[in-house]
Amino acid sequence: MSQPPVDPRTPVLVGVGQASERLGTPGYRRLSPVDLAAEAAAGAVADTGADPAAVAAAIDTVAGVRQFENSVPGARAPLGRSDNYPRSVAARIGVSPARAVLEVTGGQAPQHLVNEIAAVIAGGGSEVTLIFGSEAISTIEHYAKTEDRPDFTEHPGGSLEDRGYGLRGLISMNLTAHGLADGPSQYALIENARRARLKQTREEYAAAMGALFAPFTRVAAANPHASAPVERSAAELVTPTEANRLIADPYTRYLVAREKVNQGAAVLLMSAAVADRLGVPPSRRVFLQGHADLKERDFMDRADLSAGPASVLAVRHALEVAGIDLGDLATIDLYSCFPVPVFNICDGLGLDPGDPRGLTVTGGLPFFGGAGNNYSMHAIAETVQLARRSPGSYGLVGANGGVMSKYSAGVYCTSPAAWRPDRSADLQAEIDAGASGSGPAEARHADGPATIETYTVKYGRGGAATGIVIGRLDADGRRFVARGDDRDPGLVDLLTSAEPIGAHVYVRSFGFGNRVAATRARLDELFPAAPAVLHDRYEHVLVRRDGHLLEVTINRPKVRNSLHPMANDELDHIFDAYFADTDLWVAILTGAGEAAFSAGNDLIYSASGKPMWVPKNGFAGLTSRPHLPKPVIAAVNGYAMGGGCEIALACHLIVADATAQFALSEVRVGLVAGAGGLIRLPRTVPPKVATEMILTGRRITADEALAYGLVNRVVSAGAALDGARVLAAEILAGSPTSVRISLQIMEETRGIPDVAQAVSHRSGALDDLMSTHDAAEGPAAFAAKRRPQWRNW
Repeated sequence: MSQPPVDPRTPVLVGVGQASERLGTPGYRRLSPVDLAAEAAAGAVADTGADPAAVAAAIDTVAGVRQFENSVPGARAPLGRSDNYPRSVAARIGVSPARAVLEVTGGQAPQHLVNEIAAVIAGGGSEVTLIFGSEAISTIEHYAKTEDRPDFTEHPGGSLEDRGYGLRGLISMNLTAHGLADGPSQYALIENARRARLKQTREEYAAAMGALFAPFTRVAAANPHASAPVERSAAELVTPTEANRLIADPYTRYLVAREKVNQGAAVLLMSAAVADRLGVPPSRRVFLQGHADLKERDFMDRADLSAGPASVLAVRHALEVAGIDLGDLATIDLYSCFPVPVFNICDGLGLDPGDPRGLTVTGGLPFFGGAGNNYSMHAIAETVQLARRSPGSYGLVGANGGVMSKYSAGVYCTSPAAWRPDRSADLQAEIDAGASGSGPAEARHADGPATIETYTVKYGRGGAATGIVIGRLDADGRRFVARGDDRDPGLVDLLTSAEPIGAHVYVRSFGFGNRVAATRARLDELFPAAPAVLHDRYEHVLVRRDGHLLEVTINRPKVRNSLHPMANDELDHIFDAYFADTDLWVAILTGAGEAAFSAGNDLIYSASGKPMWVPKNGFAGLTSRPHLPKPVIAAVNGYAMGGGCEIALACHLIVADATAQFALSEVRVGLVAGAGGLIRLPRTVPPKVATEMILTGRRITADEALAYGLVNRVVSAGAALDGARVLAAEILAGSPTSVRISLQIMEETRGIPDVAQAVSHRSGALDDLMSTHDAAEGPAAFAAKRRPQWRNW
């Protein structure tokens, strides 16, 4: 039956292909990701029903989906990888496209690329585009430590439009620091919040998850490309066993996306005119009749942690663009890395999780396989094949990325239809403006009584359990993330009780993150308050008292006095003790040796993969303190680089020796001067100079620093500490009370731009001064022509 004519530029899907292999099965070839994608791509070309050579020659664009090994910064590729994945695949099948694209990270990528490229074709920007993706994680992990491991390294050359990771809003340093860097623990927070919203018991909810996914296993068992083709019962899916261990409450292993796969999939799009020219049979053509791409608000900024309204809106809008209702669909594939993304669409659209049409055409991510970003390419391939078998029927693919963060939807049908633009940009603007509601303010440093909003418990292979909580502070309702201490089984007991959501807990913040326990008393036991008293010895820092003067020396000369968490923690304690000790009036901070004051962050330690954190008071215990109530002098000998420069900037005064050099060098190692350098330097030196130093990492000498007003004094080489002692003695000659109160009033008026208003500012500190011993002693000593006896009160 012939099809009615369509606009020549109308985009059509004309070919799909899939490839897979499993370890230990006959014919296993240990294919690389490029090999798998190329095999799928060749299949897509052949699937058009036209001359494969002519089709391949017409491809002007290739677009690849990222693998695990290039989806995040620092990802490992144990067997090597292609540095231009799209062109490696293209070369395998003899294609030389003008344009090659590597898409951003996320499970939405396959459907998003189809939506985007279809629009490009409709606008005349491409005639034929091949889209593909693949993973070979099973092979890579198996051979990573073997002697006969293959080498998957490739350097195909050619241009590449690398769009970057696209992780903004998907990765949070704060969540990661609290153990929320993996998918199961992140999604478990949403899952448990949804259970509480539905007022279901743990047993009821587990049964619902099992009932949702049991039909998925039946589909996977019949799919030749499935990585785990085993049919399982609902009870088997949710019952913890040795093989089905707990991953993150409420998930067992069978409920989470399966990462160990060797799979590739590809789709081929072209304009209707080219399809006619190449002789693609009408029976092979499938039209993208509906489409939408939306992003959810960042996780901690969501009004309701139990749902993802942007995902629902994306599916609803794709159906709207297609001009159909949910009931018109013949096939449905909803991204199923965990149960809750499927439940979320069902909740939002009123779709029965047990709908007889089924909610997957592949078998779903835990059973078909769902590593990396390319799962939905397989869903599209299966949907296209099903649409061809039932002409005129509609199929939906919903593709999810991040933590229900990005959602792309597509509606497919063989019936010819003109290209219809979507309104995703307008809808996204409404989401960003808070149309679906924004969450409460976030407390990065959370302290006090609180209430649990949602939670999970992460389980290690050895049985270790760690509780993680999202909560609200009772005092002001701010939202926070916190984890339990490994020494505290009480929190895990609470989180595995009947219903922890809504339970009262207590949270306390530290430089290494927020910690939560059932009671304040338990936190006091776990983290007893350290008295603000100087110790006799420290491991990484030297201290010396000389009357009212405290000398602090960073003692890590082998690494240019750079700081790791332990050194930072010691400095934080030392300055706590200094500010609390009424008999210490001035402090000097310097570095051991002559080479460096401090080279900042210990990058060698950081590169080791060990946890990096700084105290709440900032780098060296100084850079984030809201106010330094007593004088701190930096004695800079040699380099003050990066964080070392930021420490010096945080001090009240700087004495530099002639060899000193200052720089905010973070841009040269891919970082920024986030410990105050970006704020303090432009307020200290001329703005143009500051901008140049920040953007280039330029070093300035001690003499330049003096000329710019960055340092107070320059002394001869090796004499920075002696010069600082001279300056300290000059300060010590005055009243310590007057010095403290002077610093206080300077701080109080720092933010008042108008000089007259600042001068007229009435500080209570002046009244305090009048009632002190020093305020009376100074004039009395002057009148008596004797040296004052200061008492600092």
